[in-house]
Amino acid sequence: MKNFTSPISYLKRVPDSTVRRLSLYLGFLEELEDSGEATVSSDVLARLGGTTSAQVRKDLSIFGSFGKRGLGYFVPELTTRLREILGLGRDWHVAIVGAGKIGLALAQYPGFREKGFHVSALYDASPAKVGTRLDSIPVRDVHRLASDAAKEHFDIGVIAVPADDAQFVADTMVAAGIKAIMNFAPAQITVPADVVTRTVNMGLEFEALSFALANLSK
Repeated sequence: MKNFTSPISYLKRVPDSTVRRLSLYLGFLEELEDSGEATVSSDVLARLGGTTSAQVRKDLSIFGSFGKRGLGYFVPELTTRLREILGLGRDWHVAIVGAGKIGLALAQYPGFREKGFHVSALYDASPAKVGTRLDSIPVRDVHRLASDAAKEHFDIGVIAVPADDAQFVADTMVAAGIKAIMNFAPAQITVPADVVTRTVNMGLEFEALSFALANLSK
């Protein structure tokens, strides 16, 4: 089995599609673990994940040797390893910029904390929102982000602002030393090569669903 180093060491050679499938596998494994299942086959993971058993084995082989022929994968062991591979073995501090509906919904989502993502700061530019609180999280002035990051060491920044403000917020996060950004704004952002970004474009997702529905009967 390959020695585990860090998820970042695999980043440049692992496709996004593989990482997404690993997350799916982990979710299924956690359900199997909760139900007391000891082993699972690649066929079962493939069926649950909507892929093939060959693809499951290929995805996992990037990170080492798992399971035993004829027995399948040991659920607790593979669950632990996938959590490590996905970087879920530690706490990540998250700063959200944008205290609108999306930002507030993200800040209140309990599933993040369960996975080790802790929303420790919420920012906005509106004087009407700055100084208010969301549960235990105060809404801070976005211009404090850089100075706060120097003390609180945010790992992940979340952009939940209108499209016109997205690049400014991204630049502010980069200047603050944040190396991972999740962008919910309907705009493309430009960041240095050493900053990891993911854009969640809900409009594109709905268009994909629309395409699928429109072609169901064809």
